[in-house]
Amino acid sequence: MIALDHHPSGRHFLQIPGPSPVPDRILRAISLPTIDHRGPEFATLGKKVIGGLQQVFQTAQPVVVYPASGTGAWEAALVNVLSPGDAVLMFETGHFATLWQKMALRLQLAPEFIGLPGLDDATGLPLAWRHGVQAELIEQRLRDDAGHRIKAVCVVHNETSTGVTSDIAAMRRAIDAARHPALLLVDTISGLASADYRHDEWGVDVTVSGSQKGLMLPPGISFNALSPKAIEASKAARLPKSFWAWDEIVEMNRSGYWPYTPNTNLLYGLSEALDMLLDEGLPAIFARHQRWGAGVRAAVNAWGLPTQCADERLHSPVLTGVVTPRGVDANALHSRFDLPLGAGLGKLKGRMFRIGHLGDCNDLTLMAALSGVEMGLKLSGVPLAGSGVAAAMDFFAGTPVRTD
Repeated sequence: MIALDHHPSGRHFLQIPGPSPVPDRILRAISLPTIDHRGPEFATLGKKVIGGLQQVFQTAQPVVVYPASGTGAWEAALVNVLSPGDAVLMFETGHFATLWQKMALRLQLAPEFIGLPGLDDATGLPLAWRHGVQAELIEQRLRDDAGHRIKAVCVVHNETSTGVTSDIAAMRRAIDAARHPALLLVDTISGLASADYRHDEWGVDVTVSGSQKGLMLPPGISFNALSPKAIEASKAARLPKSFWAWDEIVEMNRSGYWPYTPNTNLLYGLSEALDMLLDEGLPAIFARHQRWGAGVRAAVNAWGLPTQCADERLHSPVLTGVVTPRGVDANALHSRFDLPLGAGLGKLKGRMFRIGHLGDCNDLTLMAALSGVEMGLKLSGVPLAGSGVAAAMDFFAGTPVRTD
């Protein structure tokens, strides 16, 4: 057994952008005795979580639940609607968009990876990793595809590696303006239940998400929210699939069951998480995440450091990426305290760190985390323009919490 008593005394400040801290209420639910996954009590649980998920995804369509990480749901999204050799248009916004593109290659698809070229003058970092998806580039590429060779457009809603969101409604408008039949596949693994997301209203065909971010669960559950167009496409798709296949799952879900052994105890936790989210209400949840993001950015601005997101309209409410000066190893900043932060990934390794502000969090949690970051920056010799802690304190004190 792994000993967990080596942490210093006091709270462990898990400020990575997922897996996020799991509330005690959810941990207690997960600890309940396992029941028969073919019995009537389980059917009640199954129907409840699927109905709750539809509310969180803001869809009236099926939501498929897998006992897997978000990577599994990525694969499920691709193999259910595509055939070998299909062209897929994917947009580079960061590390996770890149990993999804690499998966498409391994599945013998033909992904075309587009994005903003070049490096940012101020930071020397890739421009594509400081901005969201450019809808106009999607539209132009689809207009050029007169033969409709491209079968799907795949984009990331909330890029966890950068703290940049993308306008998904604009993606749908771009596809429609090009009069193109391509499916729209969206990864909102870190966005769901923290950032506003509307599967039906935004015209998404497959939405991918996972349990370990805004849903406040441990890793181990992932999702595909579907559209009627996606379900129809799945009937002709020829990529191999068995475990990931939607048809049997959707059919058995109607009665509250799955065609395989589900992760029952995580579903207990999911049921509890959905109760917490829906009791609070999605608008209030989205508002508090926006407020937390603004407070953290106030601190970053006071330090005089740039955020990874270079577009004021697209700052993530889930996390903030902070760029460190050249020559400063960003990954070493949080090694002095019991304060895990998100490291820079891929092309950003060592040049930035990520502060998570999602899920089971509050103002005081963030104030403590920002204090630890500020101490780490000072101990690392990073020159700061001012106190981010004081700036965040002023912001939170002067910005009331929404109660409606």
